[in-house]
Amino acid sequence: MGWIETTGGYAIALDGTRVLCRNAAGRTLKQVPPKLKDDAEVVRLRQLAEWLERHRRECREQVDTWLVRSLPVPVALLARVWPDEAWQSALRDLVVAPVAADGSAETARAGFLRNADPARGLGIVDLDGDSVWLEAAEVETVLIPHPVLLEELAELREFAAELGVEQGAEQLFREVWRQPEGAGGITGDASGGAFGSASGSGGTAQEWSAYADGRFAQLRHATARAVSLGYRVRGGQAVCPLVENGRQLEAAYWLGDDYPEAETLTGSLEWRDTAGRRLPLAEVGPVAWSEGERMAALVYAGRVVESDEEKAL
Repeated sequence: MGWIETTGGYAIALDGTRVLCRNAAGRTLKQVPPKLKDDAEVVRLRQLAEWLERHRRECREQVDTWLVRSLPVPVALLARVWPDEAWQSALRDLVVAPVAADGSAETARAGFLRNADPARGLGIVDLDGDSVWLEAAEVETVLIPHPVLLEELAELREFAAELGVEQGAEQLFREVWRQPEGAGGITGDASGGAFGSASGSGGTAQEWSAYADGRFAQLRHATARAVSLGYRVRGGQAVCPLVENGRQLEAAYWLGDDYPEAETLTGSLEWRDTAGRRLPLAEVGPVAWSEGERMAALVYAGRVVESDEEKAL
């Protein structure tokens, strides 16, 4: 935006979300002088900068919700918000796929989102490197597939690097965890790098303990870490709401319910439906598993580590 004249011969402008200031000689200063702190124009511009930053964050969070919960997104909606720079930054270069009649993603027709137009639909670079349009008359909704659902993910990441793709929302390079074979009760190597075990036997196991026994000097350290990562804490557990194949559920990771200053050990990870019923691990779908284990792994990484052997887990 252009420069706005203010008191003392100074002028201010907004560069992204940063307030710039130049003096009467036209030289841009490193920061706004303290004497302009309460100037009406400076205050208004800083409020605008704060709103823009908050708007950018909310756009990224909404796109992340669409991805994690596998929610179909209308093409008309994407076309409507596309002119907004904050929305475009969050959406550009995400892999999108048309929604099939059964609600699944047609990943064979997927591509990197490059444009959105109310009349034409979505402009993408398909997986062959060609620029094509998902016509609005043919495709009404798309999915932003979770990376765990994308076949040949490693090759797709390499292709994205060749195209110079930089995604504003975390999709392709989001770390994924896949349910190990035998997770219904057999101890195995969790793809997050830790060894996990499920309590129960056969297909009845309801807990995954790969991230149990993580020690935090104070419970509040664990809860603060979970909150800082964007998770809710309820009833002594870090909670991640999820949707898998249209079914609402949540992953819950035990942190502890003692005094905030008390030492705590993390517990098991579980998944449950809206009625609170704990799901057998065999019923947990790939997105719910990946996001639940991602939550546990990120929180667990903040534990007190006392040996090199623990660091390697």
